[in-house]
Amino acid sequence: MTAGTLVQNPPAETPPPCMNLLDADEFRLRGHQVINLIADYWCRMGDYPVRPNVTPGFLRDELPTNAPPMAEPDAWDSALQDIRDLILPGMTHWQSPRHFAHFPASSSTAGALGEALIAGINVVPFTWAASPAAAELEMVVVDWLGKALHLPESLLFAGGGGGTLLGTSCEAILCTLVAARDRKLAEVGWRSIGDLVVYCSDQTHFSFRKAARIAGIQRGHVREIPTSLHDMFALSPAALKAAMQADVDAGLIPLFLCATVGTTQTTAVDPIRGLCAVAATHGVWVHVDAAYAGSALVCPEFCHVVDGVEAVDSFSMNAHKWLLANNDCCALWVKKPAALVAALGTEQEYILKDAGAEGHDVVDYKDWTMTLTRRFRALKLWLVLRCYGVEGLRGHIRSHVRMAATFEELVRDDARFEVVTDRHFALVCFRLLSTDRLGGEKKVNELNRRLLEEVNAATLGPYMSAANAGGIYMLRCAVGSTLTEERHVREAWKVVQEQATSLLRKMQTVRV
Repeated sequence: MTAGTLVQNPPAETPPPCMNLLDADEFRLRGHQVINLIADYWCRMGDYPVRPNVTPGFLRDELPTNAPPMAEPDAWDSALQDIRDLILPGMTHWQSPRHFAHFPASSSTAGALGEALIAGINVVPFTWAASPAAAELEMVVVDWLGKALHLPESLLFAGGGGGTLLGTSCEAILCTLVAARDRKLAEVGWRSIGDLVVYCSDQTHFSFRKAARIAGIQRGHVREIPTSLHDMFALSPAALKAAMQADVDAGLIPLFLCATVGTTQTTAVDPIRGLCAVAATHGVWVHVDAAYAGSALVCPEFCHVVDGVEAVDSFSMNAHKWLLANNDCCALWVKKPAALVAALGTEQEYILKDAGAEGHDVVDYKDWTMTLTRRFRALKLWLVLRCYGVEGLRGHIRSHVRMAATFEELVRDDARFEVVTDRHFALVCFRLLSTDRLGGEKKVNELNRRLLEEVNAATLGPYMSAANAGGIYMLRCAVGSTLTEERHVREAWKVVQEQATSLLRKMQTVRV
């Protein structure tokens, strides 16, 4: 193409009829259909097996290999019917009252309708100027939530810190790790990046290791410190101190500690105060990942699990896990937002500048994370907080904790089983004990693997998962679905007992 040559427009085509893509009347009509489908799904959730009995390719074989070249005449009606007939039966139903396998992906009327509002308004609030109300609502909401969770003022905008809403805790860990990296390298020189070392326990979520790789930390410089059942799989400050000192003696540079409140496998709680004291000796950034258990901090009776949190550099939790905000709502707070901005900020381009913001203390959230494009997540969290209130959220958390305590009591009442770890929140880790003393732990582990398979093979559920910590294989019953009631918990335990009885009987028959 020579200089000055204009790019030719594509040939004009006759637009298809009725292509008003934001037609308010059609939206009302189709919106009612979608809302009714969702409401019917919520009502019929219990009719579906929690996990579908399907094989790979089941849906691809049912759908055309190409998208339709033109809009189907009855596209909406046929698509909604396909959702009912093909898609929903092939889903794992995370909102099922019998879903006990994972920490919840909590949902609520306010959260779901908040998502609808976010989609309909569809702004991109990467700077204050790009959508002033969205930016300021996010600032308000993260302070609301931080106060509701009893976080120290130093992590809030009101106290010189600040927060933002991201998609997941994985993003929060990566953002804070990059901020810590750049802050440390500004002190010691950028050539020292190969000497940086980060720390976690062997129970820390694998996303931390992934974030470390992305941030340029050598694979061999991620210290996974062993834990044990003796300490309920919590990270020992003494073990951390020894690991850091060994690295310093080797000429390496301790950089970052990811402590966890409520680990994925067993909800272990790392002792924040003791860990921060060790980290402070070496100028290490301390991040607390409370993805699941952070929601419980709305209840004053759980605040002891974060004793010492005033000393951390950052803290994150997923409001979408247990606080009714629907998926894609992680809250991150940092004591010094300037560290995030220094590492993740971008030079303002002319198109992003706004004269009205000059000279004012505004937050451009594009400088707090990896992405420019971001969602208006504050809207749904604001609705959840307004519609249910802090007391409503406390009642929601406490109801699940009570149900988990009921399940724990049922386990303890059956001499064939044991509760393996302390229950901190709404997760019960338990296992079936072998009546055959031969084979030791390996045999008990295999017995419980078989038990989990039998439990999850039950027609409608329950659906549970397993953990393997310290060489102990255990079943996990995580109570947290919005729709779960005590009867579902008792029914789940009945299935576990029945399958255990059947399994033990089969074993006795084989031995005879």
